[in-house]
Amino acid sequence: MERSFVHPYMPNSVPEVKQQLLDELGVKSVREIYESIIPKDLLYKGRLDLPEPIHSEYELKKHVTDILNKNISTEEYASFLGAGCYKHQVPAICDEINTRGEFLTAYCGDTYSDHGKMQAIFEYASMMGELLDADVVSYTTYDAGQSVCSSFRMAVRIQSAAGKEKSVILVPDTMNPDIFSQADAYCRNVAEIEKVPHVPETGLLDMKELKERLEKGNVAAVFYENPSYLGFFEEQAEEIARLAHQYDAVCIAQPQVSSLGIAESPMNLGADIVCGDIQPLGMHLQYGGGQAGFIASRQKLEYMEQFPTYMYGIARTDKEGAYGYGRAMNYRCSHGSREKANEYFGTETGLWGITAGVYLASMGPQGMYELGETILLNLNYLTLRLNELKGVKANPFGRSNFQEVLVDFNDSGKTAGEINRALLEHRIFGGKDLSREFPGLGQCALYCVSELTTQGEMDALVDALGQILR
Repeated sequence: MERSFVHPYMPNSVPEVKQQLLDELGVKSVREIYESIIPKDLLYKGRLDLPEPIHSEYELKKHVTDILNKNISTEEYASFLGAGCYKHQVPAICDEINTRGEFLTAYCGDTYSDHGKMQAIFEYASMMGELLDADVVSYTTYDAGQSVCSSFRMAVRIQSAAGKEKSVILVPDTMNPDIFSQADAYCRNVAEIEKVPHVPETGLLDMKELKERLEKGNVAAVFYENPSYLGFFEEQAEEIARLAHQYDAVCIAQPQVSSLGIAESPMNLGADIVCGDIQPLGMHLQYGGGQAGFIASRQKLEYMEQFPTYMYGIARTDKEGAYGYGRAMNYRCSHGSREKANEYFGTETGLWGITAGVYLASMGPQGMYELGETILLNLNYLTLRLNELKGVKANPFGRSNFQEVLVDFNDSGKTAGEINRALLEHRIFGGKDLSREFPGLGQCALYCVSELTTQGEMDALVDALGQILR
């Protein structure tokens, strides 16, 4: 006998209505439906080891709150963690706008039913275009990883449309390992991703090795991060783009958007496609959430046709000074045709695009400049202080860094993991332990600052490390 439970938020859960549905289908229970389609050898016969449902809304809220209260947030501890998700100041207007009922969903309706949201997304894309010096900026992707994956697939499609069967993507071996793993899986059926080694003394891409790989003639695209995952700027960006174009490959770059108030956009250094994450533009950490990606390019039809996501355009109307906003070139994406689309994509991050637009509008060019300048000053201070410690080398490659710096603990006698565990006793989240992802670096960690990192927090970190390494 199945238990009957009338769920307050689930339609048709009233026993009488449920029975009518079963009678219409000609079955006695929901279980009978599953047993008719799932092979018996795959059908689980026991009962899942799950707790009993919590029927009271108040009790459920208390249960979830008790679980969440076990977490320790960056509001309680000083944090030097980054590696793809960053704590920045979020202007109050960002939360004020993105919690409005008109915007509070990732989804967007049709041109006439959701005109305001379409304009908001268009304005976001326009401001991102200004920040990136790009002509075309797509609707948001799931995160930076998705934007990199889709950019790789775009490059292969661009080559194929031009009649060139090129399927190798070259990436630096210092690439974000999480995004590399994602891209390796996402592009497995269309491309082979190969790592190009870095120069051990500088961390920069080995240009001789890059040229030798390109000479094989099968490279669809060359990718680099700027700044790199390890924090330093790839100072050979223009040469990388020049070499890629010399061998008829697409150049793809991933910048850190919070650096673009002070750093040149990869678009002006020869990159064909620029991609990355907009999380720094007005999104809270949210225990790792709040991610959304972007893809941008010049206004070249052969590139625009290979974008997988929505594009939002502007059109004149019969009324002078009034404009309409809507989706453009829908035939490319799964909204136009799921069977013929470049890729399938979801719309789960549209709200973050609107949020980033509000952030960029509130910051303006001067605000973005001051953001980058403050981060540089903080990172320089932290690097100098860390290098005062015995057995510690901050920025061993000696390059120009932004936001993150590699810290070498190999001569300290302790592992990066041990140091991070000890820092927790000082109410500090240490840097990202890189010993498993980059074993060749030994015991190194990636330390991050933002405009919110105070001198007091950095001094407290150095004092704590001094005690730990004593």
